[in-house]
Amino acid sequence: MLVLGIDPGTARTGFGLVGDDAKGALQLVTFGVISTPANVPQAERLHILHSELQKLIDEHKPDEAAVERLYFQKNVSTAMSVGQARGVILLALQQAGLPIEEYGPQEIKQAVTGYGGADKTQMQHMVKTLLTMPEIPKPDDAADALAIAICHCHSANLQQRFREAQ
Repeated sequence: MLVLGIDPGTARTGFGLVGDDAKGALQLVTFGVISTPANVPQAERLHILHSELQKLIDEHKPDEAAVERLYFQKNVSTAMSVGQARGVILLALQQAGLPIEEYGPQEIKQAVTGYGGADKTQMQHMVKTLLTMPEIPKPDDAADALAIAICHCHSANLQQRFREAQ
């Protein structure tokens, strides 16, 4: 199974592709960010995000996708902007016919580190370890996207075991 993890944002959307074999062994495929210029209108930024995400999906052909769920932020304009980016991302994933799961920050932290209150440094070190990377993935948005993909791999494996046990 190839999972596309996405950390939504308007300025930078992190992405990470993680392979997961039938035994639960994780393999890093690629990661990075989709950036949009700050000096263009919001609608154009969203269009760029959609187009770049479509290219990524076409190139790698993931089996499933996982997106971080929006959580309440104090800055309403930032929350609105991220919400718009999430909408465009969900649309692109749906158009590609991908099964989509959404996870909250605590779920992701719990799945990756075993502790729902883990800090960013703990998360980055676990991503590096779980994917046997030589160094911590950068930028943070890409590292977060890899964590989201790992979370989904772990969750999907657990759900498969439950199905098999019944």
